Amino acid sequence: MRKPLIAANWKMFLNLKEALSLAASLSKVNTDGEKDIFIAPSFTNMAVVAEELKKSAPHISVAAQNFYLGADDASSGAYTGEVSLPMIKSAGATAVILGHSERRNIFGEDDAFINRKVKCAIAEGLTAILCVGELLAEREASVQNEVVLAQLGKSLAQVADLTNVVIAYEPVWAIGTGKTATPAGADEMHNAIRTFIGRYYGKSASNEIRILYGGSVKPDNIKALMQQGNIDGALVGGASLNAEQFEKIINY
Repeated sequence: MRKPLIAANWKMFLNLKEALSLAASLSKVNTDGEKDIFIAPSFTNMAVVAEELKKSAPHISVAAQNFYLGADDASSGAYTGEVSLPMIKSAGATAVILGHSERRNIFGEDDAFINRKVKCAIAEGLTAILCVGELLAEREASVQNEVVLAQLGKSLAQVADLTNVVIAYEPVWAIGTGKTATPAGADEMHNAIRTFIGRYYGKSASNEIRILYGGSVKPDNIKALMQQGNIDGALVGGASLNAEQFEKIINY
């Protein structure tokens, strides 16, 4: 059995006081060790949130939303405004979200760059939460499987071991729009991803890898999503900014 994973992506929301308050309120969430929980705050809030969770909710881990790689995978250098892999580790991150559609479509990160970051994150012992997903136009053209599996294959190029990889399927048309793929439709894509993993990494890797669904996950749809055979958790955006809603998602 794959252990469910619920991850919160706080994106560019919450100031320091708000982030600390939300982190503290999560101390009430009790999963009895049956689920893994990750919280991904902004860079400026990460260290203090990690410290707060260590005190009040040690069962919740911290993830980063991204990191930057310089030329030749440099972990430091003259890159004004950027944050490196060693920096996020020192701030308490044990995982990192990579390839999110906002990084791909707003900031122009391509599969080759994401692949470099996946390999570096794994080499440093972090869990790479690799996001893949199609645009609405690609879904309407019925090429969603080709798009998602191409992203997956290119982003995992030369990655031999998936032990520290989690995949998050996020249809771009469902992120922050209130629209959600039907549970059966989401599971269909998750099955395609799992089949792809099995083809290139073997049956054991296919059975063990966790595939999350992201895209307007809310308390009223999480249970139906989690009842699907290939959905192992959720990457939650807006609903994770509300402690009561996020607790309901965790304890679906």
